Amino acid sequence: MEIIKNAKMKEYSNMKVGGTAKELIFIDDKKELKEILQTRSNIFLLGNGTNTLINDGNLDISFLSLKRLKNITVEEKKGDYDLVRVEAGLDLDDLIDFMEKNDYSGLENITGIPGSVGGLVNMNGGAYGTEIFDCIEEVEVCKNDGEIVKIKTTDLNFKYRTTEIKENKWIVISALFKFKKGFDRECAEDKRNQRKTKHPLDYPNLGSTFKNPEGTFAAQLISDAGLKEYRVGDAQVAFKHPNFIINLGNAKFSDVMGVIDHVKKVVFEKFNVKLETEIIILKNN
Repeated sequence: MEIIKNAKMKEYSNMKVGGTAKELIFIDDKKELKEILQTRSNIFLLGNGTNTLINDGNLDISFLSLKRLKNITVEEKKGDYDLVRVEAGLDLDDLIDFMEKNDYSGLENITGIPGSVGGLVNMNGGAYGTEIFDCIEEVEVCKNDGEIVKIKTTDLNFKYRTTEIKENKWIVISALFKFKKGFDRECAEDKRNQRKTKHPLDYPNLGSTFKNPEGTFAAQLISDAGLKEYRVGDAQVAFKHPNFIINLGNAKFSDVMGVIDHVKKVVFEKFNVKLETEIIILKNN
């Protein structure tokens, strides 16, 4: 493992916001997790930093990254599908590339979502009616005591944008995917292009800030509330996609929180809808 003391976390955040961490740990082997869990009290699993708003200042937190665990192994070939184990640190983009090369189908709709496989499994990430759990048979996790277990999805609780894994603060090590043949290149390209066209990817951001309330879209509510381009400091509601908050240059944690709190307040006042954040907000305990 590699340990970086006093790590500048804004460098590891897609939002380019964050203070100085006590340490940032990169593991090279899942067996190292037990020692880390037994010797640290305040651990936060970072993933790719694409879904977490990190507080400013000095953070008494041991950040943990599994991004070096990125192996893909075809474990079993069946007649009409293959079982493929994917480690948590692999970028989703790399998994989609692997699927295309091997003619695997099932996740084309989520092409282009920034983030690691582990991060998406942790929160049951998805888009356009597809969730990552649609193709998962089993998840390998490290529990809080350091025990590593494989859990069948039939024995796991998961729903829209959350899982038992996230709620229990377990660590995703790998997932076993069930892939049928027939990669839909046209669909994957379409979703990738839609993200480029509709999302403000030219600015630091954390993707969709709020979960979609049942029966409607957070972006639509924010737009209808007249909040496009609402700004606090260098944090702003994106005009292109109002469920994104972008960093115009030097946004602070408090700026982003100011935008989030104002959006929640106005949407509730206007439409009586309570928006819930989809991003993880990490305050310094």
